[in-house]
Amino acid sequence: MNPMNIGVPGLILILVLALLIFGPSKLPQIGRAFGETLKEFKSSTKGMMDDDKKSDDTEKK
Repeated sequence: MNPMNIGVPGLILILVLALLIFGPSKLPQIGRAFGETLKEFKSSTKGMMDDDKKSDDTEKK
C-alpha cells in the first residue's frame, strides 16, 4: 500500500480536521500561504534545473 495514495475519503478527512483545528476564517489564509510556498518552490527548482542545463552545455563545448 502506497502511503501517498490517500484517495478522496482521506482528503475529505484531512479537510474536515483542518476545518476543526483552524476554523473557517483561517483556511483561506492557510491555502493562500501554501499556494505561494508551492509556487516559490517550483520556480526555484526550475531555476536549479536551468542552471544545470547551462553548466552541461558549457562543459560540452
